[in-house]
Amino acid sequence: MPVLVLLCAAQFMVILDITVVNVALPSIRAELGIAIEDLQWVVTAYTLAFGGLLLLGGRSADLLGRRRVFLAGVLVFTLASLGAALATSTAALLAARIAQGVGAAMLSPAALALIMTTFAEGRERQRALAAWAAIAAGGGAFGVLAGGTLTETLGWAGIFLINVPIGATVALVAVHLLPVDAPERRGRIDVAGALLATGSLVALIYGLTEAPSAGWGSAQTLALLAAAAAGLGAFAVVEARAREPLVRLAVFRRRPTVTALVLMVCGMGTVMSAFFFSSLYLQHVLGHSALRTGLEFLPGALLLVVAAHAGGRLVSRAGAKPVLASGMVLGAGGALLLSGVSPDGSYAADVLPGLLVLDIGIGLSAPAIFITAMSGVDRDEAGVVSGLVTTSHEIGIALLLPVLSTIAADPIGAGLDPGAVTAGFGDAFRAAAAIAIGAALLAAAALRRSDPSPAAHPAFVHH
Repeated sequence: MPVLVLLCAAQFMVILDITVVNVALPSIRAELGIAIEDLQWVVTAYTLAFGGLLLLGGRSADLLGRRRVFLAGVLVFTLASLGAALATSTAALLAARIAQGVGAAMLSPAALALIMTTFAEGRERQRALAAWAAIAAGGGAFGVLAGGTLTETLGWAGIFLINVPIGATVALVAVHLLPVDAPERRGRIDVAGALLATGSLVALIYGLTEAPSAGWGSAQTLALLAAAAAGLGAFAVVEARAREPLVRLAVFRRRPTVTALVLMVCGMGTVMSAFFFSSLYLQHVLGHSALRTGLEFLPGALLLVVAAHAGGRLVSRAGAKPVLASGMVLGAGGALLLSGVSPDGSYAADVLPGLLVLDIGIGLSAPAIFITAMSGVDRDEAGVVSGLVTTSHEIGIALLLPVLSTIAADPIGAGLDPGAVTAGFGDAFRAAAAIAIGAALLAAAALRRSDPSPAAHPAFVHH
């Protein structure tokens, strides 16, 4: 249990930094004088480095040792957080955000791989993954709360400074708590595969993130998406021929894992988008402060953690398929409830019911996604498959938020009329509900009742 708490605490820092910055952006812009068109880079710089380097970070954990890569990632992330808090210019802040992403890309897959190799396959590991899933799914909601609280009490630097004592504590405890592990296999990093994967993922995430402002049919968006597709195609060719590939293509022939990766994109993209639009509605339509908005996310975040714990137990008893399908249906129901937001609405009537239902649904689904994705993965691939799972989390946010933002922007137009804004948000929530329903149908069609089946995959032994 102490190991699980340690690893989840480290992951909480990483996930928190995806959303904690959003609330502080106006304060950052005012103090550093960042141009409004460049402000999104405070978020994007972190996302690009994190999402682009996850596969390399995961394979490094397999080849260099998970404890070593985890500790290195924690130290890089902590020092970069200190640099961000002390930044006095736009360039310094963006450099620190990139360094945070590099540290997170080392830390996160190594931590998940440590869970896979520390806890025996079956109920013990499923409960550990349920706790991990609660952090992955709930970190976004707690990020809104933490961002509002820290910005109003300590200023924008507080959202980065808080990582320093947490990171230092995690590093010190990890040195004493985590056993020294030898690399699972001897080998070298697949440099060509790493460059292709990183470049392709960066092009994909950047292209999707910029698409709403640049235009989905713009030369920039089409060129970036074409470059990403070509790069991923070349990556597949290189990996098929490499003696020591970054990712064995056989991973993508494992139906439960591939299904779980798609569900991760749909589920996490839906919930993070819902948090984004709900936060905008509370602050810009209802006029709530950043701190009040953060506190209004707290009930749902707590319920999500409880639901994730219950979801892990339900998977042990009923299997992943019914839990995933029902969780995604609940997520769709929550999004539909949120689609009724109105200009003269209220938090209690327009936001809270939908958020609670959505959080229950995603909370139930998240552990089932992680358990299904990681079930039967060999020890020497735990790191890279962990990287794939976390990459899917990032791609889900990078893909669905721009798509739903484009849907929301169509009725809003150039003005900020509250009626048009809520109409746009309603359209986005309805589209999110449709995506969640599609994910539920995929889970029902693609998974067998026995997926995952721990007895059929005795790959891991408890050490």
